[in-house]
Amino acid sequence: MLHLRMIVPADRTEEVARLVGATLGATHLTVMRGAAYDPLGDVLTCDVAREAADGLLVGLRELGVAETGSIAVENIDLTLSTSAEKAEEDAPGEGADAVLWESLVEETHEESTLTVTYIAFLTVATMLAAYGVMLDSSILIVGAMVVGPEFGPLAGICTGVVRRQRRLVGRSVAALLIGFPVAMLITGGFSDLMSLFGLFTQARFDAPHPATEFIWQPTWDSFVVAFLAGIAGILSLTSSKSGALVGVAISVTTVPAAANAALGISYGAWGEAWGSTLQLVINLAGIAVAGTLTLLAQKWLWAKRHIPAA
Repeated sequence: MLHLRMIVPADRTEEVARLVGATLGATHLTVMRGAAYDPLGDVLTCDVAREAADGLLVGLRELGVAETGSIAVENIDLTLSTSAEKAEEDAPGEGADAVLWESLVEETHEESTLTVTYIAFLTVATMLAAYGVMLDSSILIVGAMVVGPEFGPLAGICTGVVRRQRRLVGRSVAALLIGFPVAMLITGGFSDLMSLFGLFTQARFDAPHPATEFIWQPTWDSFVVAFLAGIAGILSLTSSKSGALVGVAISVTTVPAAANAALGISYGAWGEAWGSTLQLVINLAGIAVAGTLTLLAQKWLWAKRHIPAA
């Protein structure tokens, strides 16, 4: 269940209350007259089954509640109520299959914005991966994959394409096109610094790396794995299964490829640098294509399920 708290102009209160009352899956409607001072209006709250929430939010937007008042949505961990149980039974579909588009757009908007924190996480992840390459350590490579924040912009691209929001797509593409080069540039400087201390050496880089050589040797397997990871990643976002997203991060070779490309440039290994760059592009493309197709499939299946039979 989700909890909605709305501030509504007094002249729209009855209209909003009727909308909530007519929504299958909504319950626990309360109205507090004159309780809101900024913006001025009434406060309405209700609980709604996840599978009915998107339709209700669309209706509230059409009534102008978001423009003239506010809508806040919270997850409810536990509800002990016969009325809530009935609401979930009445709501069409299953909550795990429902896509809360408003929440998805907001989440991807935040995660896909180019910020200092985003650059810092991506850079640290790339430097960790560079160390993993030098030590031929699969543990460090996995750690770098988990730290990397690149799935946020990729999810933003998928969401923006499906929702036809060009600004979200543009913001997400910018986060990738600027973030990775900056992280690689700083990682190159980090490599030079480590070389001064004797921690990174040409001999270490040229030595066989059986545990990490896959990073700069892309194959069709790379695209297939990235494609599957993209499906799992989007499903984890739309169903709020955050644990699955960690597995997705470990599955794709994006940050390690960027790190190896930076090292390859630093040590003049242009073949490895090119192979790593190609690996990076393949993985990013695979995730973006799969994520977009997954959202389109979810949108189509949910719409089909809610079309009344002739």
